[in-house]
Amino acid sequence: MSIDGRRRGVCLVVGAGPGVGASVARAFAKEGLAVCLTRRPRNLAELETLADEIRADGGEAHAFGVDAREEAEMIALVDRIEAEIGPLEAVVFNIGANVWFPIVETTTRVYTKVWEMAALSGFIAGREAARVMSPRGRGTILFTGATASVRGRAEFSAFSGAKHALRALAQSMARELGPKGIHVAHVICDGSIDGTFTRERLGDVDERLAADSILKPDEIARNYVWLHNQGRSAWTFEMDLRPWSEPW
Repeated sequence: MSIDGRRRGVCLVVGAGPGVGASVARAFAKEGLAVCLTRRPRNLAELETLADEIRADGGEAHAFGVDAREEAEMIALVDRIEAEIGPLEAVVFNIGANVWFPIVETTTRVYTKVWEMAALSGFIAGREAARVMSPRGRGTILFTGATASVRGRAEFSAFSGAKHALRALAQSMARELGPKGIHVAHVICDGSIDGTFTRERLGDVDERLAADSILKPDEIARNYVWLHNQGRSAWTFEMDLRPWSEPW
């Protein structure tokens, strides 16, 4: 509860896994928002650990095991947050779905699954955020993009297709919702990000971190909070984040 008697605003992080999602959740909690964290039900124990860490630091956190691809689950989640925790002031869609396969080995099952995770889920989360934010005339909806949002690399056809779709969704929503007082932004994380996926693929992550040549989740999260706090006379739609040494 805030000092003026209103319920504390809420930040919902869809895809609050280790890395960017966890850092974004911690950053918004430090900003004074109650944070609601979602991952699939099988990851709920890890999510509860993150929520405990945020609460130990003085923040408010709630963990939910939700499949963001399931429309009914997301509708129920947003309704529950609004009724029991507080009004959604920020929604961050952060599901990654990064996979790579040669095109001839990319099955329709893989392509569809990646699209569901990175594009369909983004649509559902964005729509539900807009549903509750529009009547209030305020709110922030942030989508995590990637290099694949603008450049399709070899062997990343499914990921590139889904991330392109997510970017197009964000563009459309920004044009529709901006005049209604809702800030929609798309953040391109152009480069490797410290996290489980990167550490499984690269053997020199610690060296790259020391040289600032890899994206640090906490630095990414700082930019998300900055976007949320922007004045509406100069809103950013798209932000491109890359290490200083990353080639263009």
